[in-house]
Order: sequence, then C-alpha cells, then structure tokens
Amino acid sequence: MSQADKMKQGQFTNPETPGYVGFANLPNQVHRKSVKKGFEFTLMVVGESGLGKSTLINSLFLTDLYPERIIPGAAEKIERTVQIEASTVEIEERGVKLRLTVVDTPGYGDAINSQDCFSTIISYIDDQFERYLHDESGLNRRHIVDNRVHCCFYFISPLGHGLKPLDVQFMKAIHNKVNVVPVIAKADTLTLRERERLKRRVLDEIDEHGIKIYHLPDAESDEDEDFKEQTRILKASIPFAVVGSNQQIEAKGKKVRGRLYPWGVVEVENPEHNDFLKLRTMLITHMQDLQEVTQDLHYENFRSERLKRGGSNRKGPEPEEMDKDMILQEKEAELRRMQEMITKMQAQMQKQGDGEGDGQHV
Repeated sequence: MSQADKMKQGQFTNPETPGYVGFANLPNQVHRKSVKKGFEFTLMVVGESGLGKSTLINSLFLTDLYPERIIPGAAEKIERTVQIEASTVEIEERGVKLRLTVVDTPGYGDAINSQDCFSTIISYIDDQFERYLHDESGLNRRHIVDNRVHCCFYFISPLGHGLKPLDVQFMKAIHNKVNVVPVIAKADTLTLRERERLKRRVLDEIDEHGIKIYHLPDAESDEDEDFKEQTRILKASIPFAVVGSNQQIEAKGKKVRGRLYPWGVVEVENPEHNDFLKLRTMLITHMQDLQEVTQDLHYENFRSERLKRGGSNRKGPEPEEMDKDMILQEKEAELRRMQEMITKMQAQMQKQGDGEGDGQHV
C-alpha cells in the first residue's frame, strides 16, 4: 500500500471506542455554523432625556454610536414628538461577529403633554414583528434579517421616590411585546442606603401594578456552582443601578473608566460602586435566552393575534405587498386571456369539423 493510500485510509479510521458513531460532534457543527453566520441582536433604550442612555450604551459595547448627536434646547422640546433612531454596528470579538442594533427614542417624556408619547415606540415594535411575519411568509426565507426588539432597557430617574405614572403606563403598554429590563440611571447620585431603598420601592411598585419584567431563567441543576451563584447575584441586583462613562481616568495608579469627583472616583467597572458589570454580564450571558423569549413568547403572541384578525388592523399595504398583488392580478388576467383563446380555438375547430361533416354528408 502506498503512502498516499495510507493517508487516505487514515482520514476515516475510528480512533474512538467500539460503538462510537460520531453524532456527539453535532454541537461543534452548530457552533461552527453559528460563528460563520454571526449573530443579530436589537436593543431598545427608553427613558427621559439626561439619564445617560447614550453614555451607557457606548460604555457597554466600547463603541461610539452617536458621534454627531445634537441635543435640542428647552424651547424645541416643548412640542417635540418621540422619534425612533436605529443605529447598527458590526462588532467582532475573537472571530465572533455580532450585528448590534440599538434603537434610541429621543423625545420620550420631554413634551408638556406626554400622554401619547409612547405610541410611536409601540408602533415601531409592532412594525418589526409585522415585517418579520411578512418575510417569514414570503418565498425567500433563507436570508431573513431579524430586526425585532429583543430587549428594552427602561431607564428610571434616581431623583424620584420610585416609579412615575409615565413609567408605569409605558411598561404596562409594552411588557407583553418586549423583554423589559428596568435600569436605575446615574446611580452615583445615590448613597448605598438610598440605592437599596429605591430598588425595593421600584420592585414593589412593579409587582403592585402587575408589570411583567424580564426574569432571568433559573440555572440548571447540572451547571457549575459559579454559574449558579452568578445567576443568583444577577437576580438579586434587579433593577440594575448603573453608572456610565467613556472617559479614562487614573485611579490608584491604573487607568480605569469612571467619573472623577472632588471627593473621589466612581469606577464604572467596579461592582462595589455600581451594577454596570452585572448589567453587561446579564445581557451577554442571557442574550440567547432574550432572543428565544422574543421568538417563542412575544412574537408568537403577536403572530397568533395577527392571524386571528386576518389583517383587519393593517393601516395599509406595504409596497412589496402591492407589487405582489399586482403580479398576481396580471397572472390571473393572463390566464383568463389564455382560457378565452383556447375556448375560441375549440369553437373554431368544432365549426370546421361540423362543416366537413356536412360536406361529406352531401
């Protein structure tokens, strides 16, 4: 046997124990395929202006999503309506690609009358569900872009005594459509005792008003003890009290991201100072669960309601749907013309046959 034949045969030898088939490597195949395809995630941030939403998002993903943002003045905010700004960035870390879309909602809670300020946000969430349902029902389902909102960080002001009426109404309006994660903004304005008191107050009011926030899944029994302890700590930290900063400052002889005050330094990534690391850990380690809850719960609820209504609430057909309807109408008209032509040809053939029969009879 030649060396080449030995090498070819060696590629298919079974080094495992007898009875080994090989499908235990299926998870590796799924892993390679997922890494090659990349991941998609959409995060929405909602809260009043000045709570540090943009700063926190930039801190979470170490990127600048809002390089040219213009902050409007007080006069412009009086009649300002809520806008939707979606920013998409491709992030790659150790060969894993993440297509991150951050949906910001400038203008939320800024107007004098904020009664209907969240209708634009709800319409946006429903529109993404509608678009996904349309793409899923289409002919080409291979390359569907998932723009559904998988998670919503709702920012709560640290200056109040709990939730405001607007906070309650908004979270009740969206809790059946998206995974809501409450976040107490600018936690460095609170003492440790004030922070714990505000956390308890917010949780009590969430339970009192029947608001459904995102609950982290329990750790499986076969998970290691470190992961179980991490899950327990993350659950106990909700709502997350965070501080955001993109500035590098020097503290204790090392460079850290934080905020410098006359009395000291607040380190963003120090778990003793705030819950920033816990929030980021929750988002990264449970990103797949957030997507699954969106698919299996929120999207399925929307889909079932949508199918029950049968399209009665649709504001108007989308351009793609109009094009498809026109194509179908043209095809139906062409079929009718062909049927008419066939009918005429059959009638002519029948007349010719009758004429020939009459001639032979004579």
